[in-house]
Amino acid sequence: MTHHTIHQGSDERFNPVAGVLAYLLPGLGHWYLGEARRGVLIGVGVLWLFFGGVLIGGIDSVDRVEDKWWFVGQAGVGPVAFAVDLVHQSQFKIEDEDGTRVTPPPGPDARISKSIGHANEIGSLFGAIAGMLNVMCVIDALWRPRTERRAVPQSGAAA
Repeated sequence: MTHHTIHQGSDERFNPVAGVLAYLLPGLGHWYLGEARRGVLIGVGVLWLFFGGVLIGGIDSVDRVEDKWWFVGQAGVGPVAFAVDLVHQSQFKIEDEDGTRVTPPPGPDARISKSIGHANEIGSLFGAIAGMLNVMCVIDALWRPRTERRAVPQSGAAA
């Protein structure tokens, strides 16, 4: 059986490569640090939450133009959120009279319209929570404390 002790102070290490990788794809920073299981769990958890929000609220729940404050949270997921927004902005919006791209009103010609009820808000919330969760994981990947493994005496053994 092993025991981890965390050293305080200057032994804490800063790893910017792991932080950047963790932002580029959730879980990749921990994978890079040799914590493959943790990386997979982070990636699956964050992406499942983000894409679950897209499934609940529709692709319109990720919208940097019309819902910019929600998108601030969603951007924490990384390039995935920007890619979903790019698809939404370029493929599903139409130009308004003044030239701005907006989500079309419901109708037979609309490729997509805003969700009815609170589904859009719930999808936006899921995406924002996924982004904030990934920001915490990026911070965790940036500053991983060094650990030292040492054997723990068995109970009943002489000290």
